[in-house]
Amino acid sequence: MDKKIKHIGTLNGKVLLFGGIYSNLQALEALKAVAEQKGIVPENCICTGDIVGYCAEPEETVQLLKLWKAKSILGNVEIQLTEGEADCGCDFTAGSRCDGFSKLWYPFAQSKLSKNAIDYLATFPDHITFNYANKKVTVVHGDYFNVSEFIFKSTDWSIKQRTIEATNSDVIVAGHCGLPFYQQKNNKLWLNPGVIGMPANDGTPQVWYAILEEVHGEMKFTHHNLDYNYKLTNTLMSNGFLPEEYARTIVTGIWDNTEILPAIESGLQGFGITL
Repeated sequence: MDKKIKHIGTLNGKVLLFGGIYSNLQALEALKAVAEQKGIVPENCICTGDIVGYCAEPEETVQLLKLWKAKSILGNVEIQLTEGEADCGCDFTAGSRCDGFSKLWYPFAQSKLSKNAIDYLATFPDHITFNYANKKVTVVHGDYFNVSEFIFKSTDWSIKQRTIEATNSDVIVAGHCGLPFYQQKNNKLWLNPGVIGMPANDGTPQVWYAILEEVHGEMKFTHHNLDYNYKLTNTLMSNGFLPEEYARTIVTGIWDNTEILPAIESGLQGFGITL
């Protein structure tokens, strides 16, 4: 199937980048407030996908994103939901804890979403491209070739290079892995803003996003923590239908397991993130 790639032109002013809302309405409300406080217009707010996920308010989250008019690409979850599939498409190892948890949260989310929400998710492209400070930026979920590919900072640069070359980009903005990071090489940048729906396994309930800014004709980027009403999110998730372990992570900032993580990232659990 051909990819749907949407070019949104040249962006000016600050650009807000985020991903992995995961049905966390409270985090999305807080991020929208940040954008408004910083004067970042909705068309400059871009999500790397996975709007729907582990938390308790999938329908409300989708509708708020629609109302906000921020942009998003398809995450693997959106693809699976819009195609009526029975699983999240995360490529978790069969029988793993993540696989078992997905058999709870994905059917829950699927049961809560209206046709209006599904139809809206179906309008998202696979990738977004734009120009910023004389650089070509491409937004992917996993990577250009596989929406469910887990790309981390420790992932070999040659793997990242494939996506950079295939898209002829200076900057790749990616999601899916759940951890904020950046890596620069040969005047190219791989930037993961992090996710706002779940903590980054760093021992705090805060979540992550990033901002692009043009300074004297050059692109600058910064990662930021987001505070939000995580206690309410935790309470709403304790509904008997969602994994208790994910509800606990919302508060502790520690993932239940590190099955998807390479050794380097797994060893950093609970140590905080420095960017």
